[in-house]
Amino acid sequence: MKYFLLFLLPLCLFSKPFKVATYNVENLFDASFQGTEYKEYVPAKHNWNKRMMNIKLNHTAEVICDLDADILALQEIENSTIFDALKRRLKRVGCEYRYGAVTHKKGAPIQVALLSRFPIINQKELQVSYSPLVRNILEVEVAIEGNSLTLFVNHWKSKSRKGVESKRVKYAKTLQKRVHSLPLNREYIILGDLNSNYNSHLTLAERLNDTNGVTGITDILQTTMDKQLLKEYQMLNAIKGIHYNTWQELPFKYRWSHKFYGNKSTLDHILLPSNMFDGYGIDYVNDSFKVFKKSYLFTKKGYINSWRYKNGKHMAKGYSDHLPLYAFFDTKPYVAQEYIMADNIILNKNIEYLYTVEMLKNVIEVDGAVVVLKRGSHAIIKQSPSGRGIYLYGCAKGLKEGQKYDFLVQNITTYNGLKEITNIIKTKEKEKVNLNSYYISNRELREDNLKQNEVMHNVIGVYRDKKFIVEGNDFPIHFKNKKDTPTNGSKLKIDYAHLGYYKKLQLVVYSKKDFNILEK
Repeated sequence: MKYFLLFLLPLCLFSKPFKVATYNVENLFDASFQGTEYKEYVPAKHNWNKRMMNIKLNHTAEVICDLDADILALQEIENSTIFDALKRRLKRVGCEYRYGAVTHKKGAPIQVALLSRFPIINQKELQVSYSPLVRNILEVEVAIEGNSLTLFVNHWKSKSRKGVESKRVKYAKTLQKRVHSLPLNREYIILGDLNSNYNSHLTLAERLNDTNGVTGITDILQTTMDKQLLKEYQMLNAIKGIHYNTWQELPFKYRWSHKFYGNKSTLDHILLPSNMFDGYGIDYVNDSFKVFKKSYLFTKKGYINSWRYKNGKHMAKGYSDHLPLYAFFDTKPYVAQEYIMADNIILNKNIEYLYTVEMLKNVIEVDGAVVVLKRGSHAIIKQSPSGRGIYLYGCAKGLKEGQKYDFLVQNITTYNGLKEITNIIKTKEKEKVNLNSYYISNRELREDNLKQNEVMHNVIGVYRDKKFIVEGNDFPIHFKNKKDTPTNGSKLKIDYAHLGYYKKLQLVVYSKKDFNILEK
């Protein structure tokens, strides 16, 4: 009887949805010198030693144990030595993975790896380039309840240090070529750090664009989806080589696993082919994609709690600069939902519509919006002189004042009553516009129906007690640079100011160049 129960144990363990995850652990190095290390990880320098290595191992094992994935892709593993040490550490703390695989690219500072609770049938490496700086792709086939599942573990070239898009296209082409060589019914998952945003075809920076806009993830791996169709319909009718990007299942504000100087990005990915939705073998569990966000992975200020390296020394604190991703899969058929995926529909709306909703469930197309005022990375846009204006907070880089554009609005928020767009993509640049009719004049400042996010131009009044007085009406006024604040009682001519809102309407003057003192 005892042996019969032992025989059933693996079936009981995995006859339920299983979790597949990916995690860039941020430079898990050993404490031995190979000559290929990053300079910060040369043993006996920068406080990197066996003790520090063990702390890093413990921190990495802590995340992996809490993540509790059945299959886990790893990036930034130095070599098989530290990978084996990680497996031993996981076993010691009760999170054993019986099976594992790691790449062995000669001369490469870091490798990719995979941990599995399922038996590994086969493994191989896809060589993208002979250069030791171009990492191999790890291909691993595992056995799950009589089914085979292939995992492709990736770590593509980053966007730093001349990381132009053609370098990521090479990875994508190598991967797509292998995908097309697989049997038609082979089930596989592409996952890892692709160093690309899910919408890279819209957000690729000009300095990286050496491919005429062609991107590895969206164009080569074909992860874009037509905007008016169901996910289920698209994937079931998709030809070989088309992939579903699971990031599309999350509301835009939650789409990030990496943050660099406040810029959120989706560098890590789980991509799925059509046969993960077909009801046969292994299928994706609908809407199960998530970002792993345990509280200890963040600092008190809300930053990702990355491994701490400060003043040339390792500080024995932190985890990684990436957050893990995961999704569930099952041998039960995929269950389609009846509603249309929110991000698959792009709604064409005007700016007025954005004031009627608190959060966007759809991407909003705003056509013919004019940049009425731009200061730094902030701006005001309007679609017509008499229409509503709206504030672009921190997302106006590259836009030009007086220019008309078509935009995709991805996220909005309200800050102390001020309506803001916090993420916007320029899709088309149109003609230059004369802005005179888009401004508010002295006369309009006397009206009672003033609305936030307008721009006032050439308005004369008096500054007194933190207010700007115009023909009997007064407005709270805020000078962005406190040093620019004029003396009390000064008569001012304000060339440009934002009619903003902070608990109530107020004028915002961004620069000393935006006003003149007529009389003190």
